[in-house]
Amino acid sequence: NSTLERDFQELADPYRRELLAHCYRMLGSIHDAEDLVQETYLRAWRSYGDFEGRSSLRTWLYRIATNVCLTAIDQRGRRPMPSGLGAPSDEPERPVVASPEVPWLEPAPDTVTGADAADPATIVAARESTRLALVAALQHLPAKQRVVLILRDVLKWRAAEVAELLDTSTAAVNSALQRARAQLEEHAPVREALVEPTDPAQRDLLERYAKAFEDADITGLIELFKKDVVWEMPPFPEWFVGADTVVRLIIAQCGPAPGDIRMVPATANAQPAFGLYMRDEAGVHRAYQLQVLGVTEDGVAHVSAFFDTSLFALFGLAERL
Repeated sequence: NSTLERDFQELADPYRRELLAHCYRMLGSIHDAEDLVQETYLRAWRSYGDFEGRSSLRTWLYRIATNVCLTAIDQRGRRPMPSGLGAPSDEPERPVVASPEVPWLEPAPDTVTGADAADPATIVAARESTRLALVAALQHLPAKQRVVLILRDVLKWRAAEVAELLDTSTAAVNSALQRARAQLEEHAPVREALVEPTDPAQRDLLERYAKAFEDADITGLIELFKKDVVWEMPPFPEWFVGADTVVRLIIAQCGPAPGDIRMVPATANAQPAFGLYMRDEAGVHRAYQLQVLGVTEDGVAHVSAFFDTSLFALFGLAERL
């Protein structure tokens, strides 16, 4: 009935955003996450009449969402980044070949995955837990371990609550958590102190970075990259390490002249990002790649350049300038 449906929406809707972040961490795709949250709410509404309130509504919704995600992982497998598939390439001048058949990891806009909470500690924790490197590392974990690690270490659930959700013992949950943490250490890159988005030094660095691209200032770019900067660009499986190598790649693959590129700032996965637009033969700057940056105090440490221009709309970026 309409009253029951209104009650359900009023009680359940406040959790939609955090459930979207949960499904994104599990799947590594914002498009998949949106579909699975829809499925979660559909299943929850169908079962709402049977909800007895023995757990909180939030816990109940997480249980449904987690099970929906587990089914999806069984069907779809994991979403990698190029750096998770093999050794880096040392031939930046060689033509790169896309692998569109690989279901690559996707970045997520902060408007979707950011915390609603007013508590600064909660906001920082939410940012940490959606960083691109962590979401990529989570994809290496078996599905059940992924669930346990996210529920225990990100959402701070008690072991007994996770055991109930997975219909297993507390001892099994603790064992899975130990294995998941060990495996995450193996796959997660060395945790560098990424500068917070509000840091004034970062803002200055990002302005210089955008200007260097727009002016085709190669020397300026080298100065902003860390010596061991990592550059990867789905759907191309090749990835590159080192400032000199990355700059050779940019010259070989783009060969930009001053004015060819326009950079529009954005944020993704609680990290600075840019929509990069390339000038075509008609002089129009068109969406080309979405760059997500890992910035430390020493400079740009990591660039993930996504060549999926359908992502631009998700980030409120135009198709052309």
